[in-house]
Parts: sequence; C-alpha cells; structure tokens
Amino acid sequence: MAKNKNKVLTSGVERFNRVSLPTNILFSLVFILLALLTVIPLIFVIIVSFSSAESVRKIGYSFVPLEWSLSAYRYLFDLRQVVGRSFLVSIGTTVVGTIIGLFLNSTMGYVLSRRSFALRKHFTLLIFIPMLFSGGLVSTYLINTQVLKLGNTYWALILPIAVSSFYIIVLRTFFQTTIPDSLVESAQIDGASQLTIYSKIVMPISLPALATIGLFLTFGYWNSWFPAMLYIQSSHQHMYPLQYVLMSIEKSIQFLTDNAQFLITQEALRSIPQESIRMALVVIVVLPIACSYPFFQKYFISGLTIGAVKG
Repeated sequence: MAKNKNKVLTSGVERFNRVSLPTNILFSLVFILLALLTVIPLIFVIIVSFSSAESVRKIGYSFVPLEWSLSAYRYLFDLRQVVGRSFLVSIGTTVVGTIIGLFLNSTMGYVLSRRSFALRKHFTLLIFIPMLFSGGLVSTYLINTQVLKLGNTYWALILPIAVSSFYIIVLRTFFQTTIPDSLVESAQIDGASQLTIYSKIVMPISLPALATIGLFLTFGYWNSWFPAMLYIQSSHQHMYPLQYVLMSIEKSIQFLTDNAQFLITQEALRSIPQESIRMALVVIVVLPIACSYPFFQKYFISGLTIGAVKG
C-alpha cells in the first residue's frame, strides 16, 4: 500500500515538480555564473576608478592595477559644488517625480479599468495612440515652454516624463485582472467614495504593480538628462541634474584630450586621470540607484503577500 501511495504522489504533474540533486546543483551553478556576470563588471569599474592614470596608460584596465589612486575622486571632489548641487537636484526630481508619476499613472489606469466608466474605450484609444506615434519634439517643446511655461523651472525636469502610455496600460491591465468588480461594488454599497476605494482598497492590493512602475520611474528620472538640455538654459545651471553635469564633465575632458596640442601641454593632460574619471562617473551614477532597488523589492514582496491573503 505504501508503495502504491508513493507512486500516486510521484505521478502526474508532481513528478515534474521534484528536482533531483544533480539538477539542483546544475541550476545553482548556472545562477551563480549569471550573478557573477552581473556583479563582476561593476566591481571591475570600481577597481578602474581607483587606478592611477599611469597604471591605466601602461597596462590598461586591470583587476590588479600597478598603483591605486584617488585622483579621479579628488578631481570630482574639486567640482563638489557643481556635482553636489546637481546630485541634490537629481534626488529631488527623482523622489518628487516618482510620487507624482505613480499617482497620475495609477489614477488614470484605475479609471480606465472600471467598466462603469462611460468614456473608457475612448480614453483607452487616446492613450494608446502615443505608444505608436509620437507628438514630435517641436510640438512638445512649444507646449511645455510657450503654453505651460515650464522653461527654466524644476517642473520641466519632472512633468514631461511623469506620465507614460505604457505605464497606464500596464496598470489598467493589472487593475482589471486583480481588482474584482464585486469588491468595488460592495465598497460603494457601504458608502465609500471612489477616492476612498482607490486609496484604501485598490492601492494596498496593487503594491506589486506600483513597485514595478515606481522602479521604472525612478530609473527614468535618475538617468534623465534630455529635458535639462531642452528646457534649462545656461543662465540656470544650478538646476542641472546629475546626469547632465556628468555628461558635461566627460565632454570637457574629451574636448581637452582632442585639442591638447592647442589648449594644454602633454604633462598637464597626463595629470588628468581620463579613464579613471569616466569610471568614477559610472560609480557615482550607478551606486545610488542600485541602493534604491532593495527598497522597491521590499514593497514588491510585501505587496505579493497582501495580494495572496484570501478569506
């Protein structure tokens, strides 16, 4: 009887859910290899950023440089007023923009997910069109500067990329498949307004989708530099975000390198750790956004737990 019972347990789909020890070891080795392929380039960039300019010139990029140096970070530290101010600008626009973006995209997605909304199909089509056809750079620039008067303001770094048709469609689909109509209708019978339903019922259940879209928004704002080039004039350099400032520093170094025979001496050029500075710029850009990922992961896991509770 025991043998027959074991055969029944190991038959069918359950048989495929059991992983043998060799297969488990193989999968573990594959995942370890993939993790190393992800982490090793970042470690390599950090090592090169601490390499001296002489070491890079002699042996190139190496995990074990001939000489360790802080010259790249000292060079950036000398520009601490510009870099520090732009760092704060990027942090502010990223935090505020992510919050505003989550609110705007989620509210629009929730409205479009309700079948009782009369203009649902009309607005869905209206939102879907920009995913296929862009409005154009000239028209966007004129609307943001001449109509909305966003030029030389922090809102120019936030509002143009706060809403995305893709984010709205993703959230609308999530709300349609996750939030049952019966739940919303029962809340309406109890006298809850749409704003109460959205904030007290829909949002707690939708933490996985919000965490995902929030992560996309955070990446987008942190890496954003194009709006600053379009809408912020040189007379308002204190409003430049970090990405735009770092790009300007790299272009300045490249300009000095390309025109060294006319502008500076070869000795002065050698004193500038060009490659180390480039890697230091990557470290400055990557580390803050990498540190923000566990925050979203925490809420993503808690959102999955909340969505899995059934009574």
